[in-house]
Amino acid sequence: MGKKMKLGLHTYTLHLWGLGQNWGVVADPRPKEMNLIQLMDKGVEWGLDGLHITGCDLETKDDQRLKEVKEAAEARGLYLEYNFSLDEEFDSRLTDSVKEGIHIAEKIGANLGKISLDIRRPTPLYGSCFHPEVMRQLCDIHDEVKAALPLLEKTGIKLALENHTETFADEVLWLIKKINHPLVGACVDTVNSMGVLENPETAVEKMAPYAFCNHFCDHKLDRDQFGIRFHGVALGDGDIDCFKTYNTIREESPTDRITFEIEWDMGEDTIEVARVKQMDACIRSIKYAREVLKIGM
Repeated sequence: MGKKMKLGLHTYTLHLWGLGQNWGVVADPRPKEMNLIQLMDKGVEWGLDGLHITGCDLETKDDQRLKEVKEAAEARGLYLEYNFSLDEEFDSRLTDSVKEGIHIAEKIGANLGKISLDIRRPTPLYGSCFHPEVMRQLCDIHDEVKAALPLLEKTGIKLALENHTETFADEVLWLIKKINHPLVGACVDTVNSMGVLENPETAVEKMAPYAFCNHFCDHKLDRDQFGIRFHGVALGDGDIDCFKTYNTIREESPTDRITFEIEWDMGEDTIEVARVKQMDACIRSIKYAREVLKIGM
């Protein structure tokens, strides 16, 4: 038997409600149909243990707002993790320097900051692992994280580097090993590796032993005469082996938290219809995580 795991929600799961981030819609930002405090109340209602939040959810990053968020989470018994980016392409609210992200994590009472590296890759993607253009960017990130190590040590915040949609697992692990510090590890996303044509199970197996946190997702593969396409679905409705992935993380990763994320695809639906479907997928994913995967049992 593996360790007992807590269950948390990545706020991007409800991005159509104005949470998480406005990914890909910089010219048409989503209105906020639900704010962070309201989501915290939902988290309690749904029996969640915590939230993985972004600068979009914070709305502002002044000290008074960060104190309010910390107190609201503590009052509801929810842990928080802070998700930020180094150079977010679509939603600048997510962008912080490494030191800024650490400070924000500390002020909201989070013990972890997760970084999207935001690597700009050359094409073609296939076979481009450790490309010189990528390595130059990784070296810059290496230097920025190294400069922030005294702040990590002072605050006790853990820093997790994600295999985002433009990064191979081996590149993230190279960076972690070169930094070589106990407070710097990984965030393993269970589907993102497909963005660089990498086997998602292989990426999870490589990264889990270093992973302080995770984005636990499921995607469905559709194929037609024009090619293939992955799109986000509720946990258990896609082509990711959720049992295998969950057991790998539970047994190999140092964390005791599973953070589920749904990258819901609204397709041809109106935003109003898509929001209802996204919320339903969120609730069904919690049910699947608790009743089928037995997370928390």
